[in-house]
This record gives sequence, structure tokens and C-alpha cells, in this order.
Amino acid sequence: MGSQSNTDTFKLKHLPSLIIDTYKAWDASNPFRLSAIVAYYAVLSLPGLLVIVINIVGLVWGVEIVQGQLTDEISRALGSDAATSIQTIMMETQNKDNSTLATILGIATLIFGATGVFYHLQLSLNQIWKIEPKNSSSFTKMILDRVRSFAFILAIGFLLLISFLITTAISALNDYIRSMLPEFIIYIAFTLDFLVSIAIITVLFALIFKYLPDAKIKWKTVWIGALITSVLFVIGKFLLGLYFGEAQPGTTYGAAGTVVLVLLWVSYSCLILFFGAEFTWVFSKRYGLGIQSNSKSEKKKNV
Repeated sequence: MGSQSNTDTFKLKHLPSLIIDTYKAWDASNPFRLSAIVAYYAVLSLPGLLVIVINIVGLVWGVEIVQGQLTDEISRALGSDAATSIQTIMMETQNKDNSTLATILGIATLIFGATGVFYHLQLSLNQIWKIEPKNSSSFTKMILDRVRSFAFILAIGFLLLISFLITTAISALNDYIRSMLPEFIIYIAFTLDFLVSIAIITVLFALIFKYLPDAKIKWKTVWIGALITSVLFVIGKFLLGLYFGEAQPGTTYGAAGTVVLVLLWVSYSCLILFFGAEFTWVFSKRYGLGIQSNSKSEKKKNV
């Protein structure tokens, strides 16, 4: 795989060869097909995922404020038209004029739909890390995987809440600094906001790598892989925002433009996530840390 043995410790000079080995493994795993699958289920999961996250964070922050924050984030990522369409989806999905039975069925459908994207992300990471779950078609495992996926939705809600709180605090601090101190201090606040975003995204990717796949992985490997992935993700998010803003690929598809934009954004983001997952796998093999199967899975023989 690389020139270093698995008894070495990581050094910065190893990074180029790690990146090269990662790219080769990433390309061999057919990432475009995997990302397209996750993107498809992300579209189906979108209404339920948004509603659950909004209501979780809204318990503390307020539903309307959370909707506004998410709409702003979506607008920056996909454009104002897509943000408006998704906002309409959120409002329609939260319509409460239903019978009790319809409400129960609706909640069940939302949960099942919202967990779909994480379930298929789990399958993709298993494939990338050469993990073959035992009894993968059993009903019990499917339920447990859905429960685990729902736990990730709760984690996203919690991290989103922390992000909102920190962003608001930094914004308030920024206003104070602007009135009291020289202007260059503002850039320090901007840098702090950027670093906080990196930290929160790193935690999310660390949780995904540690708990979503059917594998055992050491925290040392998890944090390194998650940090690399989060940096690539933030850079990719910025570039995707520029691309969607300038090229406006959704306009060609008319009314279906929002769906196409979501598909493209999730697909491109998954390519970055899978590259980070491959880096984590390559890193673990290079330095003898290893990604092992858990008791409910086994290593593929063609590793």
C-alpha cells in the first residue's frame, strides 16, 4: 500500500503517499455509484429528517427560529429558490390537521424515511471498509440499524443546537468587538467561527465513523480521519456554493430543479465523505491500527 511499514508512527511527510493510496482505494470502491444511492435516499429522507431535527432543536431554540436558520444555510448551499421549495416542504410536512391514527402513521413514516439515508450510508461505509455484516437481511438487524440511524438524527439535532448557540454567541461578541476594538479583531472572530464549524463537523464525522458501520475502530484513527474529512467537506461546501451560484444547474430542470440540486449536493458531499472514509481505512492499515469487524459482522476475504 505504501512505503512505510505498519510499525511506523504517522509523520507529516507520509501524508502525500497516504493521499495517493487513499485515492486509489477510493476510485476502486466505485464511489460515484455509492454516492448516487445515498443521494437518492437523502431525497426521500429529506422531509422527515428536516421535521425531526427542527422539532428537536426547536424545543430549546424555537421552531420558527430553527426553520429560519436552516433556510439560510440551505440558501447559501443551494440557492434561494431551492431554500424556498424546501421550506414549503417543511411547512407541509408539519401540518397537524390530522386524525390521531394519521398522526401516528405519519410519525412512523417520518422516522422510517428520515433514517433511510443513514441506513444506506452505513451500507456504503461497510463496503468501503470491507465489512460483511452477518445476518444482514434479518428483521432484527434492520430494526437495530434503523434505531442506530435515528440516534444519529438526534446527534445531528444536538450538534446543530450547539452550533446555533455558539454562532449566536460569536455574532454577539463580534458586534461588541466592532464597537470597542479595531476592525482587524473582527477577522479573529470570523476565524473562531470557522474553527468552531470545523470542530462540530469533525465530531459528527467521528461519530459516523465510530458507530455507524458494523466495525470496531480505534478513536485515534477516528479523529484523524474525521478531521481530514471535515476540512475537505468545508472546502467542498464552499466550492459547491460557488458552483451552484454561478452555474445554477437546477434551472435546466424547471420544477424538478430543487430535487436535482439536493441530489447533486448530497452526491458530491458523499464523494468527500467516502474519500475521508477511505483515508481512515488506509491510515488504519498503514500504521497497524486496523479496522476490525464487530461481533455482528465479519471481514471480507478479499481485503
